[in-house]
Amino acid sequence: MTKQQILFDLDDTLIYCNKYFYHVIDQFVDSMTMWFGGYGLTEMVIREKQTEIDLAGVHADGFKSDHFPESFIGTYRYFASLYGRALSSVEEDFLWKLGRSVYEHQVEPYPHMEETLDALATSGHELHLYTGGELLIQERKIKAMQLERYFDKRIYVRSRKNIEAMEDIIATGGFDRATTWMIGNSIRTDIVPALTAGIHAIHMKTDSEWVFNIVGIDVAPKGAFFTLEALKEVPDTIHGYLGRI
Repeated sequence: MTKQQILFDLDDTLIYCNKYFYHVIDQFVDSMTMWFGGYGLTEMVIREKQTEIDLAGVHADGFKSDHFPESFIGTYRYFASLYGRALSSVEEDFLWKLGRSVYEHQVEPYPHMEETLDALATSGHELHLYTGGELLIQERKIKAMQLERYFDKRIYVRSRKNIEAMEDIIATGGFDRATTWMIGNSIRTDIVPALTAGIHAIHMKTDSEWVFNIVGIDVAPKGAFFTLEALKEVPDTIHGYLGRI
């Protein structure tokens, strides 16, 4: 079997991420509806404004940890200005700490994470980790899951995950596009860049996806392209494809 170079995304591919953000956003919305209870402000409107501000920050500066708490502060200030409600430094401090708390949660692997990585590594494939975010935050997760045992030094952390970042990794790492795979949950940052670069791609579906990651696919695959429901399906999918070519 031909050795493959397999790039794995981290958040919501190998470990849980989105659900912790959703939990903290729920806490934020609860606080906002309590503080603005007399103004008729609805949960839906609060969530829409927070998402708008959060996405604007990501589009402008990439994946920076402060964007999330800043989106809470920005939403709070927007509605305070809209309704003429006085700002409170105590409330803003609470929101900042609440937003930052999302980066302190316990790291939890997706089902069959170890079995999947073990199966691919023992089959002779070379595993790489390609994740978006800030180095210190992502390193904490990587160390908590002891992922260096699978990826060694083959770990790439980028503030932006796009076609330029993908091409840079392929070029500097000397990847053979015909034997390279990208596996991730984000259509925007994992799948579209992979297909554009002409490498194989596996989209891992999640129960609930961050709106930033949801885009259309307008790139024709040059190699394999699969959508899977569970990590444990990855080894057989790759090996099945290799057995047909």
